[in-house]
Amino acid sequence: MSLMPGAEPFAFDAGPGAPAGVVLCHGFTGSPQSMRPWGEYLHAAGFDVHGPRLPGHGTRWQDLNLTRWEDWYGELERAFDAMRSRHDVVVVMGLSMGGTLTLRLAEERGADLAGVVLVNPSLATQRRDARILPLAGRLIGSLPGIASDIKKPGVAELAYDRIPLRAAHSLSLLWRIVCADLGRVDVPIRLFRSVDDHVVEPISGELLLAGVAGTDVRETLLTDSYHVATLDNEAERIFAGSAEFTRQLTAAADPVR
Repeated sequence: MSLMPGAEPFAFDAGPGAPAGVVLCHGFTGSPQSMRPWGEYLHAAGFDVHGPRLPGHGTRWQDLNLTRWEDWYGELERAFDAMRSRHDVVVVMGLSMGGTLTLRLAEERGADLAGVVLVNPSLATQRRDARILPLAGRLIGSLPGIASDIKKPGVAELAYDRIPLRAAHSLSLLWRIVCADLGRVDVPIRLFRSVDDHVVEPISGELLLAGVAGTDVRETLLTDSYHVATLDNEAERIFAGSAEFTRQLTAAADPVR
């Protein structure tokens, strides 16, 4: 299995004095490349950072069809547990499907999480052709990809140029599970949502805001970015907001700091 250059996972150690740890989770068909600038920013802000590569990603699209949502979630949970063993305060941040997996972690492990940051998380689709995913996955395997939905000129996402349909069907099953359990989410949430997103529809944001139990939920609308906002015009707005959020969570956990 050969990795695409640039798709490697990353880990940035801020040293023994780091006040918190952050785990960054990339999206469906993508790679840690879409999260690396965010990770570098948070590391420069003083935090320990890990950006895992989800199984089936960063190699070739056929490999993704051999994995399921439980595999992706397992990798995120392992990264979280490793960071949690080092820090009392851990914040998990996800883009697109990475946000979906982050929400599942909040549902399952909310007591261990300080908070989450979500960028255009996916929770549902209103596309009628999504109903035939199981059949289409058996018949044709893949469809043209959804990578590089970025407004900023000259910037590309390192991702597959095909959508593996068996894996996409598994993602749709994850959506149902996460949506059914949103009422279990009561950790602080910062949501960054692109007004003009050609991948994730507004229904996902609506379901999230209506379904979570917590009251510390703040949404920031991005008006100059498309779906992969972590590489787009307002990336630094996301980075700075997430760093400040993490500082606030750290201070709340340790008022003396």
